[in-house]
Formats: sequence, structure tokens, C-alpha cells
Amino acid sequence: KEEEKTVTHIVIMGTGEPLDNYDALLRFIELLTCEGGLHISQRNVTVSTCGIVPAMRKLADEKLQITLALSLHASSQEKRKSLMPVANKYELPDVLEACDVYFEKTGRRISFEYTLIRGKNDSVAAAEQLANVLNSRLRSRNDTMPIHVNLIPVNPVEQTGFDRSDNKAVKAFAAALEKKGVRATVRRKLGADINAACGQLRRAEQKKQS
Repeated sequence: KEEEKTVTHIVIMGTGEPLDNYDALLRFIELLTCEGGLHISQRNVTVSTCGIVPAMRKLADEKLQITLALSLHASSQEKRKSLMPVANKYELPDVLEACDVYFEKTGRRISFEYTLIRGKNDSVAAAEQLANVLNSRLRSRNDTMPIHVNLIPVNPVEQTGFDRSDNKAVKAFAAALEKKGVRATVRRKLGADINAACGQLRRAEQKKQS
């Protein structure tokens, strides 16, 4: 008999942006955490966002006990714009200020997601700049705010031109963050061998339709 598994943690993320479907997101969280639903603790629910500033501030006012995960991927506005189209609408300082507001109103930490791309954003200098930005814009305003960066070596997707950082570069990047007082965890590689990792499914489906 296959061992039954209990779901204890939920991460809401994907190709879509959760905060663009705000009302449905809140309803889903309610169903996950209420006694009549899965009754999962709000503290075990993470919502990922690319940085929709008005919705981040609105979510802060809800004063939920969920964790907010920000897809950051760069430490400067110009570099972020080259990697993430959303950065053409929301400036990095405004995104980080929304993170600060979220922490102040909820007391819940922010996780920063940072995809490492060979030759684009994976140098030790980039890590030092990232640590400086996070420390100066967040920790200097509230020294009790925990800062944690999840490092995600990019998954290979044909035609993106993005290559995965090698293990040496990943370790050096994490060490540079830790040296400046920023906790870092390297995300495990899962699913890339069957094109089921982050970013790969959508590209495969697009190729089918083209």
C-alpha cells in the first residue's frame, strides 16, 4: 500500500502572476487555511510575485501571516528590466519599499528569489551589489527584518539564450551574500531532465502551437 502523504506547505506561483488575480487568491488562501478546508497554517503558505507594487501594498493591509516571495533576479533597475518585462512598469526602489511595508504590517519575512544566469547576473560583484541593495534599502530601515535569498540556477530553455551558472559560480555567489550578512539557500534542481522544471513547460507548449 502506498504511503499516504499530508500536504503541509503550499507555494502559490507559476507562469501566471498570483497578485493579478487578487480576489481569487484571497479566496484560495481562505479555503486552504480554514477549518472546513485543508486547515493549513497561514505561516505555511507562500505567495510568489514578480513585484506588482499596488497589490503588494494591498496584501500587506490584509495582515495575513503568509510568506511573500519576490522574484528579484537583479540588484539594479536596468539589469532587472533586461530580464523581467514587469520592471518596465515598477521601479526596483518602489518594489523594495513595498516589501518593507509588507514586513512592517505583518511581521512576516520576505523571501527573495534570484535566478542565476551564466554571465548575466552570477558574478561575485553582482552578489555584493545585491547584498548592499538589500541591506541599505531594507535592513537599514528595520534592522529586525530577516532577509533570505533563494538562489535558483536557471533551467535550460531552448531559444532564451540563458545558460545555467556552474556550481563554482553558484557557491561563490552564495558565499559573497553570506559574507555580507544575507542568508542564502541554493534551490535543488528538480525536473529539468524531463523538461518539467520552471519555465520549461510553457516553452514546450508554445513550440507545439507554433
